[in-house]
Amino acid sequence: MKILVCIKQVPDTTDIRWTENNTIQRDGLESVINPFDIYAIEEALKIKKTRKNVTITVLSMGPNQATEALKKAIALGCDDGVLLCDKKFAGADTYATSKTISSAIRHYFSDFNLIICGQFATDGDTAQTGPSIAAKLDIPQITYVKEIVDSNEFYVTARRELEEGMETVQAKLPALVCILKGDYEPSRPTINGIKRAQNSKIRILTLSDILLDPDEVGLKGSPTYVSKAFRMIKKHRCEFIDLKDIPAKIREVTNTYE
Repeated sequence: MKILVCIKQVPDTTDIRWTENNTIQRDGLESVINPFDIYAIEEALKIKKTRKNVTITVLSMGPNQATEALKKAIALGCDDGVLLCDKKFAGADTYATSKTISSAIRHYFSDFNLIICGQFATDGDTAQTGPSIAAKLDIPQITYVKEIVDSNEFYVTARRELEEGMETVQAKLPALVCILKGDYEPSRPTINGIKRAQNSKIRILTLSDILLDPDEVGLKGSPTYVSKAFRMIKKHRCEFIDLKDIPAKIREVTNTYE
């Protein structure tokens, strides 16, 4: 069974810097694996522990420094890492990102059985990239998944979280699953895993490798853009009220919002 885990490196800081196009300046920022993607890795590793002949490839798109995130995934137990890295990929929205990733999958990993993504990215929070990859590859998808219950050569079964409760669904492979944060502590890399990650070579794919036109990727290939980026300023106001004045204050507030 071949599993692809799509991960993203996100800034490990609130001191975000913006480019002239109002996209995040990622080069030089302290970064970590997106927290939701950590649980995507965990679900892949669970499958690997319970089944034979499972290989996990971790795929990411970003600057060269994203190789560190891929090596951390290898240290956790994944088998190899691939980075989509090209200056022309910069500034991509979710549409261009999913197009780039799905093209790479189609050309280099067409024999995959299962793709696992994090449901959200903490630097964007759109929850669009995973479903868009599935749509472009024309495969089934299961979103808002808390855990993968079972998987075999033909199907994946997952428990997904809904507003009304939990739902167990099954999809025919190949398929894509988007994972929420789990209710457990993620694994930590072992000493042997760290050694293996240090010796591993991350494969780099550029625009010419995935056979897309420059106008289809990055900022040029993005139909949406950020027109304005700003930092929210929180204002706090505190008013002390004497106990005997509480009933009058409640009436005042109630009348204000009626």
